[in-house]
Amino acid sequence: MQTRKIGRTDLSVTEYSFGAAGLGGLYRECTREAAMATLDAAWAVGIRYFDVAPYYGLGLAERRVGDFLQDKPRDSFVLSTKVGRLLRPVPEGAVPDYSYVKPLNFDVTFDYSYDAIMRSVELSYARLGLNRIDILYVHDIGVYTHGAAKNAVLLRQLMDSGLKALDELKSSGVISAYGLGVNEVPVCLEVMRRADIDCILLAGRYTLLDRSAVAELLPLCEKKGTSLVVGGVFNSGILATGPVEGAHFDYMPASDDVRKRVAAMEKIARDRGMPLAAPALQFPLANRQVASVLLGTAKPSSLERNMELTQRKIAAEDFADFEPYTLVAPELGREAVRA
Repeated sequence: MQTRKIGRTDLSVTEYSFGAAGLGGLYRECTREAAMATLDAAWAVGIRYFDVAPYYGLGLAERRVGDFLQDKPRDSFVLSTKVGRLLRPVPEGAVPDYSYVKPLNFDVTFDYSYDAIMRSVELSYARLGLNRIDILYVHDIGVYTHGAAKNAVLLRQLMDSGLKALDELKSSGVISAYGLGVNEVPVCLEVMRRADIDCILLAGRYTLLDRSAVAELLPLCEKKGTSLVVGGVFNSGILATGPVEGAHFDYMPASDDVRKRVAAMEKIARDRGMPLAAPALQFPLANRQVASVLLGTAKPSSLERNMELTQRKIAAEDFADFEPYTLVAPELGREAVRA
């Protein structure tokens, strides 16, 4: 599989990468056997970049990814995890519902400060059982998760001391790159105007359907040499399922307007003899600022099916046919959209 560089670093990642949220039991249980089989499938198709986070299964996904990578040559893969949520143990039965099924017995505390980031990295090392993390993402900073008032406090933590921790980790060689792992564009712009970062893992905002990143973020990334890793290419499912009843967009049931847009896109793809998922998977990589497209699943069959769709080559100019049906995410309100 081809690789692309992360920002201005010496680090390169495969154009398709593996997102491990599902291995932590996101929305449905994932057994250890299923997790290992899915990771085996990812390795078999050539994926060598793996992304995880303490939040995924409250430590469970980090343990599983680390176990899988234990016997792989360390220079044969790239690993990213995240900071911003510290895990603390709680009694059995007292784990809040974060949409993970059978997670480990922990709860989370948001903290983006210097000390919390340093502690988070040490705890991730312990769960992963590995001696190197290549990329650290600041996880879910922004109004989208926290609401305006709380985010103002947390963003101050990050800007006043958290970024210093990340810079020290990179300067000392502990990590090779750092950036943001978020679902919204505004916080990316705010941070990038005040600091240099290597990469952004952006979920759902630079897709075949949602072009929220195009107007300001992509030009700023090009100017500052910041790479995008694009997650959520199916926009919570609708670009994979099509505009069926109950289809989801941005973690919620899709509106009539969104379903009409996707129906038009689906017809374009169908007229070319392919499912809509094929252009959805390939679209972000038509832009050279995108280093990788993240595929998240807990099923080997889903991963293999999606990777097969990446082989149906689509010319960059053909994506223009979909542009009349694209949208930009609406402005976020002052309260958190999701926890």
